[in-house]
Amino acid sequence: MDRVVVQPIDKDKFRTYKDFLFHGVLIPKGFVTNGANIPRLFWSLFPPNSPEYLSAVVLHDYMCANVSEYGYEMADKYFYDAMLKIGVPKWKAKLFYFWVKWYHRFKVFKNS
Repeated sequence: MDRVVVQPIDKDKFRTYKDFLFHGVLIPKGFVTNGANIPRLFWSLFPPNSPEYLSAVVLHDYMCANVSEYGYEMADKYFYDAMLKIGVPKWKAKLFYFWVKWYHRFKVFKNS
């Protein structure tokens, strides 16, 4: 799997520098992301823009930004699959997957 190429555009914002494709999902050049939404308390363990998992984070952000097309369930599953594909340890991929699923369940429940 190729890695996403990003360009910093602000303190915590990045723009994709070229198109990025994963499992038929095309993230176009110019898509803006803020990286992983990890609480600051955990940044020393899980930096929000770590190259280790940034490609999966950008994919997830793009799919969530286009939720009407992909849905949160698919976005979360692709996020987990991408993390494994780029070599993130399975325990970390499962941890991140758990939290994004929990967040989406809470968000959907809260907005219902």
